[in-house]
Amino acid sequence: MKLLRHGAPAAEKPGLLDEQGIIRDLTGIVPDIAGSVLSDDGLSALRAIDPQSLPKIGADTRLGPPIAGTGKFICIGLNYADHAAESGMDVPPEPVAFMKATSAICGPNDPIIIPRGSTKTDWEVELAVVIGSAAKYVSEADAMNHVAGYAVTNDVSEREFQIERAGQWTKGKSCDNFGQIGPWLVTRDEVENPQDLKMWLTVNGETVQNGSTQTMVYHVAHVVSYLSQFMTLHPGDVISTGTPPGVGMGMKPPRYLKAGDVVELGIEGLGQQRQSVIAD
Repeated sequence: MKLLRHGAPAAEKPGLLDEQGIIRDLTGIVPDIAGSVLSDDGLSALRAIDPQSLPKIGADTRLGPPIAGTGKFICIGLNYADHAAESGMDVPPEPVAFMKATSAICGPNDPIIIPRGSTKTDWEVELAVVIGSAAKYVSEADAMNHVAGYAVTNDVSEREFQIERAGQWTKGKSCDNFGQIGPWLVTRDEVENPQDLKMWLTVNGETVQNGSTQTMVYHVAHVVSYLSQFMTLHPGDVISTGTPPGVGMGMKPPRYLKAGDVVELGIEGLGQQRQSVIAD
């Protein structure tokens, strides 16, 4: 299934995408794409519904982030060997985890907002893993049973805030509209192998990232198990698993976003996003 949320910001309604690519409304069927709806039982109940029985929603409707109630937005840094190399950093001996504020989350086609004082706003196409059931001290063998599905995310980053200002990475990752997710949540049964997905990103039509989850250092199952050793992962939590090479910081000379740019990105089988870049 491809689950989504549609409507105005902060007033999104639950929905799904049927096999013909038509958005269908789930209002009244589930309260939202959140909580127990993301569990195996909750997803099974949705699969039993005939999409043709649901109201159609216009194709021009705004799509919001496909899940609600996200308590944690966790990112894994330097998780692609080739991206670590372009960043001039070693592959870490275990996953590098940091938090991105949930207030950064927005819809897949909502604009990238360059924050005040920014000169180094950058792009990162990433595979997002959405947790479906609570995971605490889970083994790698059991980790995937706690995954609801996957989505595309743009882990937008302000490199000066992230690296050159004192402290941790969080403040360079958490500005408003620095976390586009969607267009939909693809349930895990529809993704045969999350470690074999092509991913790409363009800026003004020029391909700058063209990679694959094959080069991910720490695979999805390992990351979920690893994080669960330090914190309980709850339904709706999002794990952004790292980016392949081609980010602006790694270019020679570095290249960053400016107002008027257009960013497009996608992952095989998970859909694509399109964002205009605007100044705050």
